[in-house]
Amino acid sequence: MTIKAVVFDAYGTLYDIQSVAAITEEAFPGYGDIVTQIWRIKQLEYTWLRSLMRRYQDFSLITRDSLAYTLRCLGLESDPGAFERIIDKYLHLDLYPDAMAALAAMRDRKLAILSNGSSGMLNTLVRNSALDRVLDATISVDTQKIFKPAPDAYRLIESTLRVPPAEVLFVSSNPWDACGAKAFGLNVAWIERVTPEAMALVCVKSDVVAPLTMFKAIRTQMDELGLEPDYRIHALSELPDLVASHEP
Repeated sequence: MTIKAVVFDAYGTLYDIQSVAAITEEAFPGYGDIVTQIWRIKQLEYTWLRSLMRRYQDFSLITRDSLAYTLRCLGLESDPGAFERIIDKYLHLDLYPDAMAALAAMRDRKLAILSNGSSGMLNTLVRNSALDRVLDATISVDTQKIFKPAPDAYRLIESTLRVPPAEVLFVSSNPWDACGAKAFGLNVAWIERVTPEAMALVCVKSDVVAPLTMFKAIRTQMDELGLEPDYRIHALSELPDLVASHEP
């Protein structure tokens, strides 16, 4: 197999979505963790529901709606300023510590993001984190108006980069995304940041399951969809050696 392009999911793969927790805790002391987890779960759920209903809205609106849902269901009230400060964090998410070095080490391939994020959100986030210096393209599903894991979303890779699926390595830490990319025909590297063994250690018997534990159980373990990624890695730092083993 020849790898001519490496394409990354953004949220949860290059960018740490848990980095919003500090600001949600600041706005809602004692609730920051559960706000962060419900917000992300509903954010993803709304992308899938809107795709199925064929009632597309861009990711910036879905991000706002899912946060509004979260605060309402928890009985929390926020002033407009606090709400906007929380939303603004999605334009300043923290990169995973190994992200920049990993991408810089693969500059001999085409590098891109394919994300459910809206064009405005992604371009601002990429610029704020300086990834615009190493990426060849930032691809939003906006042009197709359907979210991953719909096949039409992954089709944007070839139409943008002019590289066929067989020569693309798609990288995601989101199991549903890895399965969607594999079903489409891409080569897939799944970042398994939370192993089953690690999950077993945190899933201790308790009357109350911590929100982050529940989130990890729902969103970080490989789904039972009859699809397997081509490669399982545990960090972005493992990618350069993997890609180097498939010389163009």
